[in-house]
Amino acid sequence: MDSRVSELFGGCCRPATGGAGGALRGRGGPAPGSGSGGGSKAKKKNGRSRGGKANNPPYLPPEAEDGNIEYKLKLVNPSQYRFEHLVTQMKWRLQEGRGEAVYQIGVEDNGLLVGLSEEEMRASLKTLRRMAEKVGADITVLREREVDYDSDVPRKITEVLVRKVPDNQQFLDLRVAVLGNVDSGKSTLLGVLTQGELDNGRGRARLNLFRHLHEIQSGRTSSISFEILGFNSKGEVVNYSDSRTAEEICESSSKMITFIDLAGHHKYLKTTIFGLTSYCPDFAMLVVSANTGIAGTTREHLGLAMALKVPFFIVISKVDLCSKATVERTVKQLERILKQPGCNKLPLLVNSDDDAVTAAQQFAQSPNITPIFTLSSVSGENLDLLKVFLNILPPLTNSKEQEELMQQLTEFQVDEIYTVPEVGTVVGGTLSSGICREGENLVVGPTDDGKFLRLKVCSIQRNRSACRVLRAGQAATLALGPFDRSLLRKGMVMVSPEMNPTICSVFEAEIVLLFHATTFRKGFQVTVHVGNVRQTAIVEKIHGKDKLRTGEKAVVRFRFIKHPEYLKIGAKLLFREGVTKGIGHVTDLQAITTKENGLEESLGPGQLSF
Repeated sequence: MDSRVSELFGGCCRPATGGAGGALRGRGGPAPGSGSGGGSKAKKKNGRSRGGKANNPPYLPPEAEDGNIEYKLKLVNPSQYRFEHLVTQMKWRLQEGRGEAVYQIGVEDNGLLVGLSEEEMRASLKTLRRMAEKVGADITVLREREVDYDSDVPRKITEVLVRKVPDNQQFLDLRVAVLGNVDSGKSTLLGVLTQGELDNGRGRARLNLFRHLHEIQSGRTSSISFEILGFNSKGEVVNYSDSRTAEEICESSSKMITFIDLAGHHKYLKTTIFGLTSYCPDFAMLVVSANTGIAGTTREHLGLAMALKVPFFIVISKVDLCSKATVERTVKQLERILKQPGCNKLPLLVNSDDDAVTAAQQFAQSPNITPIFTLSSVSGENLDLLKVFLNILPPLTNSKEQEELMQQLTEFQVDEIYTVPEVGTVVGGTLSSGICREGENLVVGPTDDGKFLRLKVCSIQRNRSACRVLRAGQAATLALGPFDRSLLRKGMVMVSPEMNPTICSVFEAEIVLLFHATTFRKGFQVTVHVGNVRQTAIVEKIHGKDKLRTGEKAVVRFRFIKHPEYLKIGAKLLFREGVTKGIGHVTDLQAITTKENGLEESLGPGQLSF
C-alpha cells in the first residue's frame, strides 16, 4: 500500500509535528499540488467538479501483478465465466498474502479512484462475499470513504480484507518480540491481550505468564515465555477467554500472533539478546511506561531492534496513571529520539480504527514508519486499536519466498531443551528451512568435539497443539524420545543427513564497534550472538588496524574458546562484553572438514538408528 492510501482513508495517523499529509508524504508519494505530472492535473480537475474540494488524491499507484492487493472497479452481476475467473484471481492474491488479501473496490487497475454508488457497492460486496465462500474465506470491511469524482451522486470506495478460514493448522503465524524497560507493563499487557481480561492495577493479568516462583514474587520476567493471540477469518479475537485451550485457539484462528515476552531488567540482557537473535521475530513491540518515559534499558532495547533490523512499533502503557500532559510529553520524547539521524524513523500516533489500519499497512511496506499506541491495561483505553493493528498486520515474506525456503534441506535451530515425563527429551526452536515431519531422521550437532549425532523426530507440537508437518519459518517443539539430553545444548542445529553442514571454530566478520570505553584490540574476549549461537570468542586479528575505537569499522577474526559452532556466511552478528557492544555480519568461515567432524556412526546411549 502507498502513502496515498493513508491520505485517502482519513489521513489521521499524525506525528506530533504537522498533519498527516506531511508525515505520510515522507514515503515518497507526491504532495498534493506538487505538480508531478497528470496526477496533479486530475486532482485539480477533480476538485473543481465537486465545488473546489480537493482533500483526497484521485489515484493510487497502478495495481501490481504480484502481491496480495487487488483493485476492482465494480463486481456487479458477473457472468459465470467472469465469476470463475475472479475466483481464480482471488486464490492467487490469497496465496501471495499467505492466506490474506486486500481488495480495493471502486478503483480502476491504473489506480484511478472512481468510486461506486451505494447500490453498486452493495452488489459488488455481495459478489465478493460469494467469491470468498467459493475459496473458503471470509471478508471484513476495513473502511470506506467518499471520493470526489465527476458525478452528483455520492460515490465511495471500500477497502476489504479477505482471509482464509483455518484449514489443517495452516494459519498465518507472526512472531512479535516484546521489549521495554523493567516495570513498563510488558507482561501485564500480554496477559490482558491473551487472557481477555483487564488487569486490576496490581499485576493480576501477568501471573499466568510467569514461569518461575521468583518471577511471581518479584513481578519481573527473567526468562523467555511465549503467548498466543489468534484472529479468526472474520477478524475477531480468539484468546483464552471463555476457557479456551491453546489447541482450540489454534483450530479457530486463521492468523496467530506469537508474542515472545523478553526480560526488561539489565541483568537479564543476555536472555533478551538471545530471544531477539534466536527466535527470528517478524516484528518487535517496544513497551514504554507513560509515567517514567524513556528510562533504563529502553534505549538499549531500541538499539538492539534497529541493529538486528527488526521492524518495531511502540506501545505507551499505563496512561491511566498519568495526566494527558504527561502522556504527550512521553510521546514527544519518543518522537524526538525516533527522528534523530541514527534512527531516521517517521512516528505515527494512532488514535482511531482508521489510523490503526493505515499504520499496519504503512508499517509493513516501509521500514521507516513507526506506529505509536497509547493505552492502558487497567481501563482498556485504546486496547482495541492495538488489536485492529495486529489483525491487519501483513507478513513480511510472500508465498514465493516461503516456497523457496521449504524446498531447501531441513534445518532446525535448537533454542530450548526439556525433559518431559513419559515423552522423553524435547527440543524447542525454529525451522529455518525445509520441511520436518513426524518420524523423520535427522542429525544434530555440532558436539563439543565437532561431531553430528543421528536422531529421530517422534512427534511435533506447535503452539501447544499436535502437528504432523512443520514448515520453514515456523516455531515448534520436537519430541526426540529416549535421546540423551546431556548430548544436547542450546545453539545446536538439527539438519538433514544429506546437508553435510559446515562447522567452524574460527570465523571472520565485518563489524562496527558501537561502543567501547577505550580501544578494542587483539586478545579481547566478547560474547558473540549469531542466530541461536551464543558463545565467548577471542579476537585473533583486526585486519588493517591495530585497534578500534567507537564508531569504527573493520574485518575481525574471532575464535570460539569452547567448541565449534554451525555458522553461515552473511549471518547477522552481535557481540558484547560489559558496556562494549558491536554489530556486523559473518564474511568468512574456516570450516572444519567433513573428515574431521564426521558423522557419529556408533550408536551410543540415547542415539537412534535409521
